[in-house]
Amino acid sequence: MAVFENPQHWDDAAQPYAQTAHPFTARYAEDALSLVPLTHASSVLDVAAGTGALALQAAGTGARVMATDFSPGMIARLAAAAPANVEARVMDGQALALDDASFDAVFSIFGVMMFPDWRKGLAEMARVTRPGGTGVVATWQARGAATFLLLGQIRRKLFPGRGEMTMPAGVQALSTPQDLAREMTHAGYRQPQIRLVTHDFLLETAALAEPDRLFGMSPDWTSLAEGEQAAVVAEARALAAGRAFLPIPSTALIAVAQR
Repeated sequence: MAVFENPQHWDDAAQPYAQTAHPFTARYAEDALSLVPLTHASSVLDVAAGTGALALQAAGTGARVMATDFSPGMIARLAAAAPANVEARVMDGQALALDDASFDAVFSIFGVMMFPDWRKGLAEMARVTRPGGTGVVATWQARGAATFLLLGQIRRKLFPGRGEMTMPAGVQALSTPQDLAREMTHAGYRQPQIRLVTHDFLLETAALAEPDRLFGMSPDWTSLAEGEQAAVVAEARALAAGRAFLPIPSTALIAVAQR
């Protein structure tokens, strides 16, 4: 999945990401924040922050927040929306330029799972979490979420036996409660607790008129012939059954652990 490892890909995607993915992932970020009591005295790090779904909500508690991402485009959008208690920095989550034990709470909401060396990303999170502090990681189940999940479901129905997109290694490795808990412990956290959280991604049916914008990031879409793509769109419309929005239930795993 080399495309997801390129900062330029995320720079280019920053605007549509802010419009679609950010509001959706913000719901899971809210769930994650509800599990960690933060105050004005808390120091928070958001690793692979994207456009700030977690960081901006954490700032609302009064905590001091640092948001990092390897994409300058993502960080620029986050910084433009951030209040004074958020510092946004371009930084590789696999090699954080931060001191050991420097944050009370360290989050990664659908971020570390995308890293080429996701184990290093988890270890870096643990390294910068103070003793007694908290680490929180959100990841998806193995087949992903939102439009990726829908596209896979439709492909399996319409084209049984065809190969599907391989999800990033971190998504696959962290997609069950047992595996996620084990890897959090291996990284240096203790007593991980895993919660499954489901929200509906609401696909606007009208957006199916421009399917490349919906599905274009997925090889499951780009590998299809034109007629096959048309069949996928027709199936999505059938699933919507005339509704303005097609709900796509998407389940995340949220791990909370102590340092």
